[in-house]
Amino acid sequence: MQLSSVRAVITGGVSGLGLGVAQFLVANGGKVALFDLNDEKGAAAVAELGAGNARYFTTNVTDEAGVAANLAAASEFLGGLNVVMNCAGILGAGRVLGREAAMPLANFQTTVMVNLVGSFNVAKTAAELMQHNEANADGERGVIINTASVAAYEGQIGQAAYSASKGGVVGMTLPMARELSRFGIRVMTIAPGVFWTPMVDGMPANVQESLAASIPFPSRLGQPADFAALVGHIIGNPYLNGETIRLDGAVRLAPK
Repeated sequence: MQLSSVRAVITGGVSGLGLGVAQFLVANGGKVALFDLNDEKGAAAVAELGAGNARYFTTNVTDEAGVAANLAAASEFLGGLNVVMNCAGILGAGRVLGREAAMPLANFQTTVMVNLVGSFNVAKTAAELMQHNEANADGERGVIINTASVAAYEGQIGQAAYSASKGGVVGMTLPMARELSRFGIRVMTIAPGVFWTPMVDGMPANVQESLAASIPFPSRLGQPADFAALVGHIIGNPYLNGETIRLDGAVRLAPK
């Protein structure tokens, strides 16, 4: 698929990795619909990207009816839908046995609902629309890209809920890709390592330096542009399907 033909929905699209992908796709001639829950940042993102290139939709990814309605509206704005980039997610940090009590079950459930169930909700609803696209020369009708984390493989203390949710994203990638292959829809997942986020930006300089030093090479935090470049390659390479790609500078997370 050519980047100039991309008509993409990006969840978590108004900041961080999602906004980085939106910027990359628009710069290469694509159009994007941004799904998120921050109206102020949504307006700023559309102003930056251009109203003709981007539109913001207030979206809770765990709301089945809301996602379906917004995907239909986004497809109308975009003139079709052939790419979905799931970036919406929450950290959900917390120990199983905290100092005062065990983790409330609601904390675990919320993390899994947003990160795993939300990703599935958007993916399955988008696939329902994509199956009707006209196939390109490779027989392709769409690409779904999910975001996991290296924590899916070596989660740290305090990441039980987060790691479980991201491990679920990794686990559903291959079976979903196998099932949707008959429609010409590819499914891929990216598992980023330690990336620059607004949360990291607020940390003291020595903490930022320590995080960067833990990454073998290059010894720096990942940037949204690094993530977006991989998204661009996945979109353009039709033989990438059913796989999770670690994007982490060879880092492996320590227990804590």
